[in-house]
Amino acid sequence: MIPKPNIPDYSGANLTGIMPGCLLSSPGQRPAWFPQPLQAADRIVLLVIDGLGYEQLQRHAHLAPHVTAMVGGAITTIAPSTTASALTSLVTGSTPAEHGIVGYRMDMGDSIMNSLRWWSDTRDLRQIHPPATVQPIPPFAGMSIPVVSRAELEGTAFTEAHLRGSRPCGWRAASSIVAQCAQLIKAGEKFVYAYYDGIDKIAHERGFGPYYDAEITATDWLVGALLEALASGTTLAITADHGQVQVGNNVVHLSDDIKDLLHHQSGEGRFRWLHAKRGHQDDLVKAATDAYGDIAWIASREQIVEEAWLGPARGGQMSEQVKRRLGDVALVPFTDTTFDDPLDSGPFSLVCRHGSLTSDEMFIPFLAQTV
Repeated sequence: MIPKPNIPDYSGANLTGIMPGCLLSSPGQRPAWFPQPLQAADRIVLLVIDGLGYEQLQRHAHLAPHVTAMVGGAITTIAPSTTASALTSLVTGSTPAEHGIVGYRMDMGDSIMNSLRWWSDTRDLRQIHPPATVQPIPPFAGMSIPVVSRAELEGTAFTEAHLRGSRPCGWRAASSIVAQCAQLIKAGEKFVYAYYDGIDKIAHERGFGPYYDAEITATDWLVGALLEALASGTTLAITADHGQVQVGNNVVHLSDDIKDLLHHQSGEGRFRWLHAKRGHQDDLVKAATDAYGDIAWIASREQIVEEAWLGPARGGQMSEQVKRRLGDVALVPFTDTTFDDPLDSGPFSLVCRHGSLTSDEMFIPFLAQTV
């Protein structure tokens, strides 16, 4: 039986509601789905742990006593469940349909742009596609928020797209996250945004197993150290951008029948957009459904827009500019597989991946504890 996709609950307990609830709602007036310690919090450190899905956390609870002792539960991330889209949704409080970062690799008309690196092949696209134009919504509701993240990410195009106007407080060793956050709160900051990407990196490169377990343990140490270092009365909150599934060598190469109808691809392996040759959109939907309907959700652009997979948009309709960044047909696996694109490759094969709408990828933790 084909499972149903976990379409994000954008109007409820969803990643997009965290920042408005923290920054724009007064203590005592926050959404009911916020963890209890956040309801009355007036000093908050939000730690974003890239790649920590709620279901993976549950399966590794014995390795994360500090994290699992926190109050809260699961919320949904956005679709596609990928870092560029999710982090942008988190900090802007908007859906991919609104902010326009609709995936890892986006069709910009003249090129397929890697949204994390802001380039196509070896070409830098920052001048051609200015980050603040591609993604126009101000992060953090226009507030100047301190951001504790990797120092090497400062000044990059994606940082400009999703963190412009914030105050960078870079770290080079993960332990510095603790000292930096503690100092900022001591100096009087009411809200600090921190980002850590160790779990995501290890899952991609090593998969689940001893390396992943070691990283979960290290991340739990980080959380415990923060709880120890933050000033009394501070609330530490934790969330993530997506979960992971292990695909290993389960790579699907498109059939010749599909390639005959295909102009190019975008997206990523677990939310693969197929762009049809002119006049062959309907043929491509049918061919993809016949070939891959037993391993993936096959959805046309029109279906995804109508069912608001990428969220509702302001004014009720996705802009034509954003809509043009989508393909004609999406291949979204519900099995532990990935769809190959020869032009979408990196320095190593990814063991764990994300992007799809399975529960492992879509459910993320939203937890809090006041020290």
